Formats: sequence, structure tokens, C-alpha cells
Amino acid sequence: MKYLISISKINKIGPSTLGRLFKYFKSGEAIWTASYNDLKHVGLYENIIQEFLLKRKIINPDQELENLNKHNIKVTALPDDDYPRLLKEIHNPPFILYYKGNLTNLSEESIAIVGSRKMTSYGKQITQTIVSELSNQNIMTISGLALGVDSIVHIHTLQNDNRTVAVLGAGLDRIYPTTNHILAQKIVEQNGLLISEYPIGTLPLKHNFPMRNRIISGLSLGTLVIEAGESSGALITAKFALEHNREVFAIPGNLTSPMSKGTNDLIKNGAKLVQSAEDILEELNIKQIQQFKTNQEIIPDSPEEAEILKHLTSEQKHVNELVKLSSFTITKVNSTLMMLEMKGLIKNLGNNIYIKSMN
Repeated sequence: MKYLISISKINKIGPSTLGRLFKYFKSGEAIWTASYNDLKHVGLYENIIQEFLLKRKIINPDQELENLNKHNIKVTALPDDDYPRLLKEIHNPPFILYYKGNLTNLSEESIAIVGSRKMTSYGKQITQTIVSELSNQNIMTISGLALGVDSIVHIHTLQNDNRTVAVLGAGLDRIYPTTNHILAQKIVEQNGLLISEYPIGTLPLKHNFPMRNRIISGLSLGTLVIEAGESSGALITAKFALEHNREVFAIPGNLTSPMSKGTNDLIKNGAKLVQSAEDILEELNIKQIQQFKTNQEIIPDSPEEAEILKHLTSEQKHVNELVKLSSFTITKVNSTLMMLEMKGLIKNLGNNIYIKSMN
């Protein structure tokens, strides 16, 4: 792991390149000690190889590991069993995740809630209401620790004795904005989680945040946008959610309010209109899932489950293929697959690929 951490500090080696290197060399140490010819054979560009060879002389893997331990920061990587399952399914997932807190939270049902930094009083009120309703159902929240809607999501989730996850666009030693430093500490103290794909020391640079947004949506069953201007970063998160085949929800707003322009446009273009958390729970069948987990009983087969099972065998099938074969919506297929997986009737191989369980 110390070698993977060190490689992640090299700017020109992104998650997809690191994944390709790991697939070829099979270990972080083998990548770190690779020769020029080996790196060339993998297909790396000359400028990336030169950058790698230069940084390898400067970076000390043992020191990098020690620095993480000083900050009480832990690491998981894409091949690891504890890497978040939902995040493995997206395009170009982070190869390495740095975290503080309880990583097992990410195996629970969660909803991403994002919105404008310049929220209105209406946005604040709606955020608090939705978060309270989700907390009553023990649904975890995920957001980006930014000012405005994100902060209210985290604060109100904690006030409702629920868990929340904050995804950062900087190293975990560089909490941004700095005014949320105490909030970040409380998230960890109250069994929540701070997470980032960026190594310690990484500054909160502007271009980091769009990439951060793909993790917010990738960790969640669906993304709710509370308020968003026409060019809000929250709309980037919604776009990633669509790319990940996850549901997008939006709160309708005043037609004359600039902060409702983005959410109203989302609804006009097909996002699910949300008036309460009940709309989210019903769309994702979360209440049914929660009931199953509480009672530990096999819920009787539904027509939807029978239809999906009809198309699954030991041959791998992507979720998009199941949508075409069943004529169901992507939302109905995903929620049905989730129930079938919980019952042990099917297996999720990652990247939205499923097979029928032979057990």
C-alpha cells in the first residue's frame, strides 16, 4: 500500500492509469520498482514515464505511510474487499481512497444531497426537512462539506443522530472550507466518514471538485439536488449520477428564483420531483429493503423479480441489457437487482454486471 500511496502523489498518473499499471504489474511495489522499458511496454507516454522516474527519486514510501498514520488517515484500494461496492460500478472509479472514520458505512443505503453554496432560506428549510425524514428511516446522507446546502446536510444529519459522509476535493489534512474544520471532526466522532481520492497535502484546487462530485454520486443510490443555479456544481453531480445509472431527484422551486433554475430544469428533463423523503424511498424501494433487513425474512417473489431472474443465467449480463430485455425502467431494474442480491439469488460482479447465483 505504501507504494500505491506514493504513486498516487504523481499528478500525471490518474486512477485509470494506475489501474492499468496495477493490472499489469500485480502489486504496488512492482509498479514502483519498474524499469523504463517495463513502463514503456505498458504503453505509458514518454512524459509520464519521465515524471514517474523523477518523482520516484524524491518520494519516500515509508515516509508517506508514516505521514498518513500521524494524521490517522487510512487507505483502501480498488482491488480491496472493503472498497465501496457501489463506487466500483462507476466509470473510472478512484483507484485509491483516503478516509477517516467508519468505512463500513458505505455498505449501507445512502442518498447524496447537494445544492448551492448560496442557498436561500427556502433551500435551508427544505434541506433540514428532507434530512430529518431520511434520518428517521436510518438512511445515511452523503455530501461535499461545502458551504450552503452541503453543510446543512451534514449538520442536520448529525443533529438527528444519523451518520453522514463528506467527500472532499482536497487531502484530508486540508479541510476546505477551513470554517468547516470542526464540522469535519464531528462527522468522524459521530461514526461518520471523511473520504477523498487525493493524497494528503493536496490543495483544494478548482479542478478537483468536479472529479470529487463523481464520487459523491457514485457512492449513493440516488442524488437529490436541493437548489442549484444555472451553472451550479450540483448539476455536475446530477450529470454523473445519470452516467452511473443512478436516480436523480430535484426539489421544485420558485420560477423567479435564480437558485431554482437548475432544479426546475432537471425536473423538466426527467428528474424525479421530490416533495418529501417519501418520494425518494418509494422510487428506490428503500422501505422494502429496510423491512427485509430488519425482519431477516425472504420477501415473497414479485413479478419484477421473476422477470429479471428469467433473463439471468451464469452468463454475465450488464444492467443496460436487463433494461432492454425486461422493458423496465433503469430505476426499477436497479431496485429489483438490489433485492435479489440481498436474497442471495444473484451476484454482482461489479461494473453493473450480474449473474444468477448457482448456490
